Amino acid sequence: MLEEQHGRGSSRIRAVIFDCDGVLVESRQANAAFYNTILSHFNREPLTEEELSYVHSHTLEQSLAFLFKDSAHRQQALQYWQNMDYGPILALLTLQPGLRECLRQLHGNYHIAVATNRTTTMKGLLRRFALEPYFDMVVTSLDVSQPKPHPESIDKIISFFQIDRQEACYVGDSAVDQETALRAGVCFIAYRNRELQADYHLSHFSQLVPLLERMAFQPGKGKLSSSPGTVEE
Repeated sequence: MLEEQHGRGSSRIRAVIFDCDGVLVESRQANAAFYNTILSHFNREPLTEEELSYVHSHTLEQSLAFLFKDSAHRQQALQYWQNMDYGPILALLTLQPGLRECLRQLHGNYHIAVATNRTTTMKGLLRRFALEPYFDMVVTSLDVSQPKPHPESIDKIISFFQIDRQEACYVGDSAVDQETALRAGVCFIAYRNRELQADYHLSHFSQLVPLLERMAFQPGKGKLSSSPGTVEE
């Protein structure tokens, strides 16, 4: 646990909030399979890399609006999605290395939450990997009126835990996550994406708990090197 610290730039983190896709799970292949199944049904070409990057971090409705400019086709795609079999797609998901052990270390010492733009598939994902017991709160795009990068999901979690913003951190891997954290006014920890502007960068989840423990004692911002647990000022 972190000890209470005082002074500008120091904070005791009490809540760790995770994005899902690209953070809890490696899901790029699964997302590609999901949207390509829909596109194929409507005789469309498979996703380009640009399109895949977009759907990887946006809501289902935003993604379908991006892929199907025509509103009639978009509604048909939404209807088709509602009857899809997610089993084969969920089977493509893999847990990020070191995540489970990290969650074990966080559990009971920090509030743990998820803020994701996923919708109905989130429960099945957590169940598949037996992650449900670790999370105190899960907020999907179905639980808010405005999805990320709007800060509503983070605001909802902060309110639920009754903590101050400086007591929360958000772990994400995309520009959407970066903007969400910025707009919510919380510490942003970028996971495996050095291109993002973040307070800290992680390359492996074995670094997260040591980082949280040091943050209370080392005011200011830093970034993690490639060596687990090493902070570069």
